[in-house]
Amino acid sequence: MNSKAKVHLLKSRLLAAGLAGGAILFIFQPIAYGAQSEEWKPTLAAHAKAAILLDAGTGTVFFAKNEHAHLPIASVTKVMTMLLIYEAMEKGQVGMQDMVRISDHAASMGGSQIYLKPGETMTLSDLMKGIAMASANDAAVAAAEYVAGSESNFVSKMNEKAHQLGLRDTHFVNTNGLPAPQHYSSAYDVAIISRELMMHEGVTKYTGAYSDHLRKNTSNPFWLVNTNKLVHFYQGMDGVKTGYTSESKFCLSASAKRGEFRLIAVALGEPSSAIRNAEVVEMLNYAFSEYGAKTIYKKGQVVVMAPVAKGESEAVAAIAKRSVTQLIKKGDPHPMGQVITEIYPLKAPVKKGQVIGHISVLQQGHTTARIPLLAIADVKPVTWWEMLGRSLHKMFLFGVKE
Repeated sequence: MNSKAKVHLLKSRLLAAGLAGGAILFIFQPIAYGAQSEEWKPTLAAHAKAAILLDAGTGTVFFAKNEHAHLPIASVTKVMTMLLIYEAMEKGQVGMQDMVRISDHAASMGGSQIYLKPGETMTLSDLMKGIAMASANDAAVAAAEYVAGSESNFVSKMNEKAHQLGLRDTHFVNTNGLPAPQHYSSAYDVAIISRELMMHEGVTKYTGAYSDHLRKNTSNPFWLVNTNKLVHFYQGMDGVKTGYTSESKFCLSASAKRGEFRLIAVALGEPSSAIRNAEVVEMLNYAFSEYGAKTIYKKGQVVVMAPVAKGESEAVAAIAKRSVTQLIKKGDPHPMGQVITEIYPLKAPVKKGQVIGHISVLQQGHTTARIPLLAIADVKPVTWWEMLGRSLHKMFLFGVKE
């Protein structure tokens, strides 16, 4: 399909909404569903100090209880630790097969651990297994030191990332969640961090595995079993992280996906692991029974041809950085909310991978997800002679207006 055909197809699916500061806006139809605020709201997570249930694709909150309360979260802290490790890997700063030398400080961590020894070396991938599955405090510190040079540097990055995500109820003091003054988060913030982590391809290799080995083929093998037993027993469960201290009680950030529909459920301050797991399952069952998701654009799919001023090409394909979904209420054919595409005014040069627009998902008029649109190729500036040729061509076709 040529570019003109793609644009024609796009126009048949998108309704032009107007111009804002030169940007081109499109609204995907149909645009509305009955007011969600009028729907019945469930009573869930009765024993939790705080809880939240949301759709990872659109960010829609189905249920919340004390979601902004400042609470200790124990090893659920490691969700942010894993997120920063993954971001560093995807930026090319570290590799999962890098060998990490274990420091005295990392090896000194108590609580859950994989019993690292000072001077021992282990791949970053195996440290990730220890963090995600065994909730290893020593592995979290070792990985953090490797990524940022020191644990304190890494903690600064954790707090900076929380600020970038717009989280107002989180402050980190360490990388692993061991009890410390002024180390806290909230159910809402944990859900947002978990949502960000699960957007990274490949992370479920660690968070969703039930069992594995460390130090294979050595005299000191270590058997790992995921502290989140729901990855073995609940359909679609592929993360994210458990936590427990006497202060935090039993905590869990859970991720489960069925088809294109991913849910994040967080329960903090539960009285036991059995009650915690049962109440998380109840939350997930509620949303899976009532809702679903429809994929509007897949990751890497061409969304629109974006005009480029003074470029060798007059337009560049804009692709979705990740999949775009709309929420569906089961039994109703109409997707919920709106999907709005915005293309920024572009002038050559344009770089491949440059953010050239966004897709916004709206629920009840509020933006719940914002997905970047990326340029699929470079567009170099046009030469002066080419610009002259284009001008003469237009004059020939349309005539010169007085």
